[in-house]
Amino acid sequence: MKNSNSFISKFDAFATATSKAAGSTTAFSIAFLIVLIWALTGPVFDYSETWQLVINTGTTIVTFLMVFLIQKAQNKDSLALQIKLNELIASSKFSSNSIVDIEDITEEEMEIIQKYYRHLSTLSKKDKNLKVSHSISEANEKHKLKNTKEKASPKTSPARKTKKTEKPKTAPKNNIN
Repeated sequence: MKNSNSFISKFDAFATATSKAAGSTTAFSIAFLIVLIWALTGPVFDYSETWQLVINTGTTIVTFLMVFLIQKAQNKDSLALQIKLNELIASSKFSSNSIVDIEDITEEEMEIIQKYYRHLSTLSKKDKNLKVSHSISEANEKHKLKNTKEKASPKTSPARKTKKTEKPKTAPKNNIN
């Protein structure tokens, strides 16, 4: 088991380093130089099938291996990002904990939640104030409350009906600079 964890740890480090190196200017320059040399040697080899086979085989092997290394590095990065987002959601008293680990639900369930966010966006556009935000659970209630306040007198406003010890729920205000 210890050898297995050691191998996985080394492979993780190798995949991450290789992925970073493959995306570097140096890696692109080397690849471009190889293709340029190959193209310039075409007349020397009379553009033979072997000459073409060299570049095709080389690029196929490199591409095949890089797909797995880059995917491994991306999986690790994606997992780290999901954990960070989950921590932010869980630590905020204004966010809905129902979307922690949302990546584990089905695509159909995600589409349902996306409809809520579209509805939330529609409500926010009606507010004409980009500095106000809503949570999903409060969006409809707050929007109705705001419309009622505009139409009702102060005596009949729902905000006045709350008990003095009870604070009305309001969404956090985010300043956009």
